Amino acid sequence: MAQDDPEQHESADDKSTQWAEYRTDWAEDRTIMALERTFAGWMRTAFAAIAIGIGFNALFGEFDPPWLAKAIATLFIALAIVFAISAQRRALRAFERLSSHAVDSPSLPNLKFIAYAISAGAGLLIVALWVLNDGTLGDV
Repeated sequence: MAQDDPEQHESADDKSTQWAEYRTDWAEDRTIMALERTFAGWMRTAFAAIAIGIGFNALFGEFDPPWLAKAIATLFIALAIVFAISAQRRALRAFERLSSHAVDSPSLPNLKFIAYAISAGAGLLIVALWVLNDGTLGDV
């Protein structure tokens, strides 16, 4: 863009250095946006693991022994917790190393809130899976 162009009266070396700095800034901004997309992808993966766990329990709920379907569903839902927390930790470490220039960096507390909310929901789902029986409290 015209406002981003180096000043016209600078020497060739100064222009080259300034353009290199611009390219580095733009690369950092692209990396920030890529990190946001990656974090969102891991959150989608966590939701998919939750859905697989719920679906498995619903489809094979009458397995013999009855705890086997719940155990497999619990495994997938627990994987969702691992995905959400590990993605949040990786994203926070990466965002702390970068500084945005032309793009808005995501709010780091919001990333934590999203990951922990998904994890808490998945944890409650695991508890409900083992405690509730046909919508009522009952035997496992």
